[in-house]
This record gives sequence, C-alpha cells and structure tokens, in this order.
Amino acid sequence: MTRLLLSDDHAMFRQGLRSILETEEDFRVIGEASTGREAVRYALETRPDVVLMDIQMPELDGVAATKAILAEWPEARVIILTMYRQDRYVFEAIKAGARGYMLKDAGATELVTAIRRVAAGETLLNAEMAASILDEFRKLGDLPSHPEHKLSELTEREEDILRLLAQGATNQEIATSLNVSEKTVRNRLSEIFSKLRLNNRTQAALYALREGIATLQDSQQ
Repeated sequence: MTRLLLSDDHAMFRQGLRSILETEEDFRVIGEASTGREAVRYALETRPDVVLMDIQMPELDGVAATKAILAEWPEARVIILTMYRQDRYVFEAIKAGARGYMLKDAGATELVTAIRRVAAGETLLNAEMAASILDEFRKLGDLPSHPEHKLSELTEREEDILRLLAQGATNQEIATSLNVSEKTVRNRLSEIFSKLRLNNRTQAALYALREGIATLQDSQQ
C-alpha cells in the first residue's frame, strides 16, 4: 500500500486528486496540506511514501518545503506539481531531492503511473526534462557531484548500472540486463551515490548525462 500526502493550497484541486487516487486499491491518502508549513509538519508526523507537492504554496513554497522534509527525512519521495513545463522552481526542487515533476493538467492514468514509479524508487526524468535541468545547472554553475569525485572511481559494472539508470531502467530491469539480483543493484547504487557524492537517482542520471556515460537520445522515460 502506497501512502500519499497531498499538498496544494487549492481545496478543489486536492479533492480532485483524492477522488482519483482513492479509486486505486494500492493507494491510501493519509493527509492533505494547504500550506508549505503544513506539508512539512504532516510529512514528518505521518511519514508518507510519496508527497505530491504544489510548487506554489503559501508560507513555504514547494522548494523550501521539499528541502525541509528531506533534511529531516531523506527517504521521502516528493513529486512536484506545477502548471508550467519550464518552471525555474522545478529545477530548484530537483536539486533539493525531488524525484521529478508532474504537470497539473496531466491525465489520471499518467498521474497514477507516475506515483507508482516513484514509489518503486524510480524518478520522473525524461529527455526533455534532463536537457532543461542540465541547462539550468550549467547556467547556475551548480552541476551534480563534487569535482574531486571522478568517474574513474567507479568500477566497470557500476558504470553499466549508472548508464542503464540514466536510460530510464528500473532496478529490476537493470538486474535483468546485467544478470544480477535486484538487491545487488540497490547495493551498487548506494556505492555509486557514496563515491560520487550524489543524493538520489535524478542526480545520478544527470551526472551520467553530463559525463557522457549515457545520452539524451538513450533516455526512455
């Protein structure tokens, strides 16, 4: 069962989300927040599996709320909700550790699929989004990973895993492709994150794209 927290300052939008999500047997909405501060408080109190976070929230915006939640509870999986595909604040939220974003006009099926993917540990990173985020990181001079942590620190197998991750593969798909267990993939990903000082799969995918391990054309998400 995937436990969800809905964070949006418009009550009708939250009600619409709840009505969609509660029709799914594997989803349970455990709370709603109308401000960024409420979202932080409810997230830390209830520990939902996935937080749907509106980027424009009163008191604390979605970026600040995401940072606050992940600072106290790094396991949280945050999906940013926005009206605009090219939203500067989305880039900030991704840098803060959000797993990706959804447009508010997305269809119900797309939303449900996205939540299931994020709950399973994936990110919502497609080629268009990756290109935009890489562009933004370059403008800000703030790319993932620290310069002292180099690609050469990775083993050949870890590079393979990183490449497949950047191409949109799930842990299970990576395991199948490399003929290893899913547990091995999870352990190797933890080692990759540690070696490169990356915080999550999104940053790892961006790092792989930046370093040429994978290309935007390879992305399947």
